[in-house]
Amino acid sequence: MRLIKKKSIGLLLTVLLVAVLAGCSSESSGGKTVKLAYVAWDSEIASTYVVKEVLESKLGMSVEMLQVDAGPMWAGVADGSADAMVAAWLPGTHASYLEQYGDKMEDLGANLEGTKTGLAVPTYVDINSIEDLKNSALAGTLQGRIVGIEPGAGIMMSTEQAIADYGLSDYTLLESSSAAMVQELEKAYQNNEPIVVTAWTPHWMFANMDLKYLEDPKGVYGGAEEIHTMVRTGLAEDMPEVYQFLDQFNWTPEDMEQVMVDIQAGAAPEDAAKSWVEEHADQVESWTVQAQE
Repeated sequence: MRLIKKKSIGLLLTVLLVAVLAGCSSESSGGKTVKLAYVAWDSEIASTYVVKEVLESKLGMSVEMLQVDAGPMWAGVADGSADAMVAAWLPGTHASYLEQYGDKMEDLGANLEGTKTGLAVPTYVDINSIEDLKNSALAGTLQGRIVGIEPGAGIMMSTEQAIADYGLSDYTLLESSSAAMVQELEKAYQNNEPIVVTAWTPHWMFANMDLKYLEDPKGVYGGAEEIHTMVRTGLAEDMPEVYQFLDQFNWTPEDMEQVMVDIQAGAAPEDAAKSWVEEHADQVESWTVQAQE
């Protein structure tokens, strides 16, 4: 009986010690979960998973990934159900969302510069401008379709405007997903068939295929854009270390493309992000040096 009692007391002390250690671990990370909203575009998968990796491996935070469409992504940060996103394409692509939700969140500025959106074709397609699509014979060759991505995406709204402004009544904008769009493009490219798709850079498809943007003389798609980091109101007070890191997060199209190419080649997003973070220790340190203090 005495031995059993001693074992019971020892077990109880062990359980209490584990609980205390767990409590200390929770306290060291703030006991909080960072909720990141993102759209399942190759570019945004790359950037959001890199942010997730840094938050977890460098700041000791727990991260919840919220994959949604563009509208709900903005709405989530605006109403506080998401803490942040690093996927706001401005000033053009997400202009309508910025107008609707911008005053309900904080813009931390560009995390990547030098982006572009528009319509693209393989270089073997003998046209150079969106205006050239009005050729009825070409419309027939293209089966009267422009292959798009998720409905509600900024580039889809711009393409609907382009169809109207350029008088492309022979065309239908196909709604799909970014992955399905690329599959259609790769299939046509392998068979040397004409195709026109909604496109943006950075994107690995420009590294793997010879593509070109169609000129946009009416400026429907705007000029060069930036990808901004947006956070919910109050994040600076609730999670100052997370806020400071997100405020300092900044990289290049070449950085993003490296992660995208690895994912496209078969790496899991988590693994591609982890490899990039490990290979760019100095750059990551510059993002987190103040956040870790």
